Amino acid sequence: MTARKLISLVIPAYNESECVDELGRRLGAVFDALPQYDFEAIVVENGSQDDTWEKLSALNARDPRFKVLQLARNFHMDGGLTAGLAYVAGDAAILMTADLQDPPEVIPEFIAKWEEGYDHVHGVVTAREGTGPIRRLNSNLFYFLAGRLTDGRIPRNVSDFRLIDRRVVDTINAMQERNRFMRGLFSWVGYRTTGVEHKRLPRHGGESKAYTFGVLGFAVRGILAHSYVPLRIISGLGAALSALSFLALIGLTLRFFLIGVPFPGFGTLICVMILLFGILFSILGVLAEYLGLIYEEVKQRPNFVVRRELGLQPGGVPPRAEQPRRNVVFAGR
Repeated sequence: MTARKLISLVIPAYNESECVDELGRRLGAVFDALPQYDFEAIVVENGSQDDTWEKLSALNARDPRFKVLQLARNFHMDGGLTAGLAYVAGDAAILMTADLQDPPEVIPEFIAKWEEGYDHVHGVVTAREGTGPIRRLNSNLFYFLAGRLTDGRIPRNVSDFRLIDRRVVDTINAMQERNRFMRGLFSWVGYRTTGVEHKRLPRHGGESKAYTFGVLGFAVRGILAHSYVPLRIISGLGAALSALSFLALIGLTLRFFLIGVPFPGFGTLICVMILLFGILFSILGVLAEYLGLIYEEVKQRPNFVVRRELGLQPGGVPPRAEQPRRNVVFAGR
């Protein structure tokens, strides 16, 4: 008799006390509706300040399929996903949020596509319910810029909600970079990919942690980590300004000899100088962002630090290819 396939879920949770019980109820219903599979849900308690850990511990006691990994502090969404993937034991992994904006009821569709032979099935958001106009504008702007600057590597309206085959899990776990923009990494590694459309629901409870400046910083780091286009823009801008300056110098010289002094004061010069200084500092800012990314890589710090585990194999699950695992640090259990 063929053993049932194991599907692992990775769910980062930061201050999600109000969502834990409903998350367990809805995921449990999905698990029970698919008896041909075994399931484990690895909830990554990402340094919460509320009683998320206590509620997750109670959920684990009621249903051992829910396992808990507590990090030493908040390592943000991508750090939580990285930590959870290090512990995945399944034949496939599903990544989703704990606030239930990613509907668990879509999971059977992900699994069906996986069984058709797709290694990577991502959710495509068709509508964002309960989202304000500023947040929608931020999302649209991000996907527009990310798509253009990465040659379409980051698809439009594709969030972290997705299913990845075990081969993809091992490939991602073997990558040692510190500036981890997971959506970009999943696209970069390739594999056979398809999408499943769904609506992004309002939060079940609690407050959103996607603040405007935080999202902006996340977007900038994500784009710079997967695109050299800003550096090429700098080179092109420098060449264009040099050419314009040279042409302007020739024109002003000819005008000086034919007409005289082209302008009586220095206002235009001051405006041009301020403009050029603004461009210069913008260029230095882009270079500084890339330098910061390099600095983080050089330090070689781990992507997450584990504090406690519930129901998990200590230290994470080795890759199927038995590659050595790095980037896992324990602060005690």
